[in-house]
Amino acid sequence: MSNALEFISAYNEIDARMRSLYRGKGTPGFSDLVRRLAPVQSAVGKYEDELLAFARLRNAIVHNTTGDKVIAEPTDEATALIVKIAKLLTAPPKLSELKSKAPVVGVESCDSVGTAAKLIAKTGYSNLPVYKNGRFIGIVNNRSIVRSLGEALMRGESADGFLDLEAGALIGEGDALYFKVLKESDSVEDAVDAFAENRRLLAVVVSDGKGAIKKILTPHDLPRLISMLDGEI
Repeated sequence: MSNALEFISAYNEIDARMRSLYRGKGTPGFSDLVRRLAPVQSAVGKYEDELLAFARLRNAIVHNTTGDKVIAEPTDEATALIVKIAKLLTAPPKLSELKSKAPVVGVESCDSVGTAAKLIAKTGYSNLPVYKNGRFIGIVNNRSIVRSLGEALMRGESADGFLDLEAGALIGEGDALYFKVLKESDSVEDAVDAFAENRRLLAVVVSDGKGAIKKILTPHDLPRLISMLDGEI
């Protein structure tokens, strides 16, 4: 396949994907789609200038080609880049491809708050999944433990009594505001979007789809996630 044909094929894939992502009114052209999606879509934003330049090159190829003669033949570098962008947009990396930094550890809902606190101190993890009969039911973290301890002390309760409580007692109905569950089959972009859409989100919990937690992502992981979306790792 010539560079021109490969370039046009990748260009069309990008155009179709951007149109599926666009939620506005009307049917904007390729360049308008790039400008509108750049602030909200990682790969488009990173390669905005290149995509706008590719739009001009595409027009030169399509409108100036006569017969079998291609007037504007893309360079190898330009062709490789537009193919890379097309892949990033149409087949973004999955969370299953993200390497785990360490095994996920958690506690059962019947384990004590003290046990959870010790595990946080031992592992250095801020967030621990809580399970009930093997099913994930929520997150306990260092913030929730300290907050709940302070509230218990203000009520005149003892610290020892609080630490003896079951960890499941710290799981509240409103806690879902602070974490989101995704599956390994979801894209890395889904995780990035989750943090962007909810500034109070403390963690994205990645499940295998059968109830087991495989990864816990925090805002500190965002640079790594964005690098994957950009095709850098």
